[in-house]
Amino acid sequence: MAGESQTTRATWLDLLEPFRAEPGRTAILTDFDGTLAPIVERADEAALPEQARGVLAALVDRYGMVGAVSGRRAAEVRALVAVDGLHYAGNHGLELLLPGDEEPRPDPSVAGREHYAAEFLAALAPGRLDAVGIRAEDKGPIQALHWRGAGDEAAAEAVAREIAAEAERAGLEPRWGRKVLEVRPVGGGGKDAAVSALLAAGDLDRAVYAGDDRTDVDAFRRLGELHEAGELVAAVRVGVVSAESPPEIAAESDATVADPAGWLEILTWLAE
Repeated sequence: MAGESQTTRATWLDLLEPFRAEPGRTAILTDFDGTLAPIVERADEAALPEQARGVLAALVDRYGMVGAVSGRRAAEVRALVAVDGLHYAGNHGLELLLPGDEEPRPDPSVAGREHYAAEFLAALAPGRLDAVGIRAEDKGPIQALHWRGAGDEAAAEAVAREIAAEAERAGLEPRWGRKVLEVRPVGGGGKDAAVSALLAAGDLDRAVYAGDDRTDVDAFRRLGELHEAGELVAAVRVGVVSAESPPEIAAESDATVADPAGWLEILTWLAE
């Protein structure tokens, strides 16, 4: 089943019925950008469709856990979703923000190194990013470089690849997304660690995860590992597949949809 271009409704109904039958033992976890909400040119223009907000609220009332696992900072995703009771993992797993928390819980493995990526970015030649239309986003321990909408996206990406190589030589870790490069300290949790941490916070033995980008593949693989180890009775990975998605999303998904509307259809059915 993995790798299908788009899963039929009948197939995902069969896959997900065991989760709807045992909602109290099920976690529903989802990426935000490109999965819950459409991709936009600038990150600050993102918005959650109002219908999705109502469905998430219904899911919180029904399921053991509902969580958003995002590359955005956890507090930012919480503000965008604005639904009480959700669990949040932000900065690709470097932050957890659980119901009742006022502030995110940082990953202790990067303590003392939170400033490394920002210092690296500050040392780049002045104007190097602006010259090709790259926009820098400060996410604390992670510094993100965006070029969606640049006048020449190919030229901007070429500069980003040069910077990624420089970051590696400086002892930092570059990670790629959809028209974005993120530079972060080596080590620390990814979305795989975030999934493990969230599932450990509840009495849960089955999970659904949806995502559309490279870091979501890490979460897909962790769910597979937990299932194989017997820690999860069932796990389903839903890939939101587009022309920009890395091929691993389709290859490692149990079910695929074409866009956030397709994932919302599944969430709506789970909430019924």
